[in-house]
Amino acid sequence: MVEQFVGSWKMVSSENFDDFLKAMGVGFAIRQIASRTKPSLIVTLDQGIICLKMLSSFKTTEVKFKLNQAFDETTADGRNTTNIVTLENGKLVQIQSWDGKETTIEREIVDGKLVTKCKIGNVVAVRTFQREA
Repeated sequence: MVEQFVGSWKMVSSENFDDFLKAMGVGFAIRQIASRTKPSLIVTLDQGIICLKMLSSFKTTEVKFKLNQAFDETTADGRNTTNIVTLENGKLVQIQSWDGKETTIEREIVDGKLVTKCKIGNVVAVRTFQREA
């Protein structure tokens, strides 16, 4: 099931991302940059190791993990998080924890697009990526 995510993706829309970042406690300057950036996402799978590489003019981040195994990540905005990613009903579900807070990032393929829902508390941001040729 993870294979459907493999490929290069370009962000085509982003909704409510600034409010999501604000709810996480990200400062104004970084929120402004992050909200205006349209990153590309490269997803690879090699012997059970998933790699998510987010490229933008602001910052490039890369995280490698295996499903159902906890891993640490320093996010683009500088948070040190503990994560676990599971596959649930065709969705990659990432739980990200830091400083007593928690976000959920759900990635799924909808009509050929990779839709990412980022949730913290009652705040939900939706970022949609289209497969690059």
